[in-house]
Amino acid sequence: MDKKRQQQLEEKGFQVGSAADFLKLSPEEVAYIDIRLDISNMVKAQRAKKGWTQEQLARSIGSSQSRIAKLEGGDPGISMDLMIKALLQLGTSKKQIGQLLEGELETA
Repeated sequence: MDKKRQQQLEEKGFQVGSAADFLKLSPEEVAYIDIRLDISNMVKAQRAKKGWTQEQLARSIGSSQSRIAKLEGGDPGISMDLMIKALLQLGTSKKQIGQLLEGELETA
């Protein structure tokens, strides 16, 4: 948000901040959410790069297309083990996953 818009909102009595501020998230909670979203984005990018449909990925890991859609959408109900299993099935190396977690690898 640009400074002018922020100032206008604050003059009208609004508080401007981040979602983390609003939800009172700890730095660890913010990092966890970021990791989950990075993994979700990487699954989607790797699946598209490989030319697979959500259905093909789901079958290859013993899941369902709807779970893959939720995974790619960042649904918090999807387990980390399913997310990692999907990445590995798509040919992502452990090193690439580590680089993603370290923030050294772009997801798209």
